[in-house]
Amino acid sequence: MEFLYIFGAIIFTVYGQLILKWRVVYYGSLPVSVTDKAMFFGKLLIDPFIISGFVAAFLAFLCWMAAMTKLELSFAYPFMSLSFVLVLVLSGLFFHEPITLPKITGMILIVAGIIVSVQG
Repeated sequence: MEFLYIFGAIIFTVYGQLILKWRVVYYGSLPVSVTDKAMFFGKLLIDPFIISGFVAAFLAFLCWMAAMTKLELSFAYPFMSLSFVLVLVLSGLFFHEPITLPKITGMILIVAGIIVSVQG
């Protein structure tokens, strides 16, 4: 069950990042003037999808707190690195961001690091 809490924290974190990227791209680049910036961020803050990203962040926080009641931090925390792997794959899929050999190599190293770190 404790791994479900970690999995929840990862999934909600990744969801929030993907939603944030999607909606920020939808609204365009950050304006230059202070007034336009305020309006830009105001639109983002009332966007229902952005709000769902905030909710997801809160749910990730709750899942993480639950995981901390069951697992040692030094064991559980490396699993959070899996969010990097998921964001890489899903940003390539949804946003057509390049998945390059250096990025793949980095992700392999991250996964290898997780495997090594949870062994001891």
